[in-house]
Amino acid sequence: MVRLAARLWGDAEAEAGYRVLTPTPHLDMGPRADPALRAAIENGGAAEVVGASDDSAASWPWSAVFRLPEGWTAASSELGGVIKATKAVAMFQSLAAKNGAVLRDRTEVIDIAKQVGAWASKLVKSVAGVDLPVQPLHTLICYWKARPGREHELTPESGFPTFASYGDTCIYSTPSMEFPGLIKVCAHGGAPCDPDRRDWCAGGDALADPVARWIDELMPGHVDTAGGPVIRQSCMYSMTPDEDFIIDFVGGEFGKDVVVGAGFSGHGFKLGPAVGRILAEMAMDGEAKTVAEAGVELGYFRIGRFEGNPEGNRAENKVKF
Repeated sequence: MVRLAARLWGDAEAEAGYRVLTPTPHLDMGPRADPALRAAIENGGAAEVVGASDDSAASWPWSAVFRLPEGWTAASSELGGVIKATKAVAMFQSLAAKNGAVLRDRTEVIDIAKQVGAWASKLVKSVAGVDLPVQPLHTLICYWKARPGREHELTPESGFPTFASYGDTCIYSTPSMEFPGLIKVCAHGGAPCDPDRRDWCAGGDALADPVARWIDELMPGHVDTAGGPVIRQSCMYSMTPDEDFIIDFVGGEFGKDVVVGAGFSGHGFKLGPAVGRILAEMAMDGEAKTVAEAGVELGYFRIGRFEGNPEGNRAENKVKF
């Protein structure tokens, strides 16, 4: 689905006439036997970096930045990128209007609801009586200050990648771009919350401190962690037990009249063009032809995968080595 989304981002940018996605390399790293890392390498088509796990080798890409612990490895691909979110939303709004859609701000929705994020479970339960195993999580977006002289090294212009780190603490990052001199490095996950009663200040240090320790150990001398992140932005995930999406017909008395997309588990926006195309085809045509063309198996995203199996695809998602 990542490749499908990348193609559709390109199509939208071509139609709009401007770019909202800055392509970058992507780097995955973690303990060599970590199942989630192995699955990411296997499914994403990444190539393990020669020398990344050898302390005596200093020639692999970004070896000047990262210090991998003993027993770790790294893999790179060309599927990274940074999306300018506000400009991307504006782009799709303008394309929708160009193609005949009517956009209305601050308007009560009474017939169709979409993109409700962390409120998906409450909405679907109230409308269709269907329980979606989607848990809202309170999480934190952190921007840290690059050390003096390291600012350019951490930018897309220098070839710095987006990256993800697997292991006890799952970390993800994008290059320094949104705020010059700052780099976004965050923990993937958070504490369960009620989206209607969320404490916007809860769990700050619990989410930031593990990131600071990770930075000090694996990016020594490049990012200043003293005093914590310079910018903290509260956010919410809508997490499924297996971290796979829910894309399906609600079924029951609604049959194929109602389509649900939920539980995007922190990965929804980047795949928005692909998910949007799939949901639109399902709603209008009763099937998603795009997924067949792209080789995406929608069976992985069915609501029914959790029936008698609370963990859904979790076991299947792990590649054993």
